[in-house]
Amino acid sequence: MATTEQGDQLVTPWEVTAASQKGVDYDKLIRQFGSTKIEESLIERIARVTGKPAHHLLRRSIIFSHRDVGMILDAYEKGKPFFLYTGRGPSSEAMHLGHLIPFVFTKYLQDVFDVPLVIQMTDDEKFLWKDMSVEEARRLASENAKDIIAFGFDKDKTFIFSDMDYIGSSPDFYKTILRVQKCVTVNQVKGIFGFNDSDCIGKISFPAIQAAPSFSCSFPQIFGGKKDIACLIPCAIDQDPYFRMTRDAAPRLGYPKPALLHSTFLPALQGAMTKMSASEASTSIYLTDSADDIKDKINKYAYSGGQSTVEEHRRLGGNVDVDVAYQYLTFFMEDDQKLEQIKQDYSSGKMLTGELKNELIAVVQKVVAEHQERRQQVTDKEVEEFMTPRQLKYSY
Repeated sequence: MATTEQGDQLVTPWEVTAASQKGVDYDKLIRQFGSTKIEESLIERIARVTGKPAHHLLRRSIIFSHRDVGMILDAYEKGKPFFLYTGRGPSSEAMHLGHLIPFVFTKYLQDVFDVPLVIQMTDDEKFLWKDMSVEEARRLASENAKDIIAFGFDKDKTFIFSDMDYIGSSPDFYKTILRVQKCVTVNQVKGIFGFNDSDCIGKISFPAIQAAPSFSCSFPQIFGGKKDIACLIPCAIDQDPYFRMTRDAAPRLGYPKPALLHSTFLPALQGAMTKMSASEASTSIYLTDSADDIKDKINKYAYSGGQSTVEEHRRLGGNVDVDVAYQYLTFFMEDDQKLEQIKQDYSSGKMLTGELKNELIAVVQKVVAEHQERRQQVTDKEVEEFMTPRQLKYSY
């Protein structure tokens, strides 16, 4: 089974749990999924090829695993084009901090490589899996698109699309979906995703819809009908089962296998035994939260790696491996030196839990306030422009 359930941890596209307060064992996940750990040599090569410093998410192993990124870099060095593909399942009005990670990293990739990007809004998936109407799922896709546009993606290089809209308007996209559907059996899909006989048929056919944007022939308006342009997919590791299926189908369809870059999960506030979830308000910091909300949630819910008394903490120090406030700083504090100083001070007992939480509160309040300000500038017209099928600034 391609989704992973090993007694002590469960990682699927719909659920993530770990038995340890340290969270998911990512080395074990790499072995189970058969991906490749990102080594220092690959990080150095990305910096060398792009001429730009490696992103802090790469340097800190938050982007930790990959499939065939070396081949993308080989092609790029020879002047061959590639494109980026990522997505969002619009399950709620407000995105949360965890949703920032793939998009922040995708924005970095778009900037340093100067390549087109397609962003799939899987409103159809959320309709099939959640208790919501078709109309509500489509509305949430547009609302979430505003958040995505607020990350600063270049309109001339970026196409955001709702599955519900694009399947209806693009024969080429639908033909690609059909080709994938024809070469994947029901047994394979059950084995990969754990579907059973009581699941609706929409769920069984959906993985082909998430697979199709991996192939350039799904976007003739961007790639001029070419079907051989390579694809790089930055995503959280729980989405990997979809793309293992995609990579298996690609050679049989005569398409290049998509390459992947995997991110770890932002832990829930209560600890790394599960990831932050949009449907669980107490586990999440939303991009709509006020400064006071952020302060209250971190102070009240963020799991501490500190000791039970100040005296004990001064003597024994805190455990950064399980402390949620420190873990969040590794995602959102860009200053490597300051982060290392905080690690040393907290581990030695010099810094108390409350002081560490205050550091995080200041960082997250700034990240969220800046995002809210940018999102307020995004108009309905701009959303429509990003979501209109069109040629981007590249010619093929």
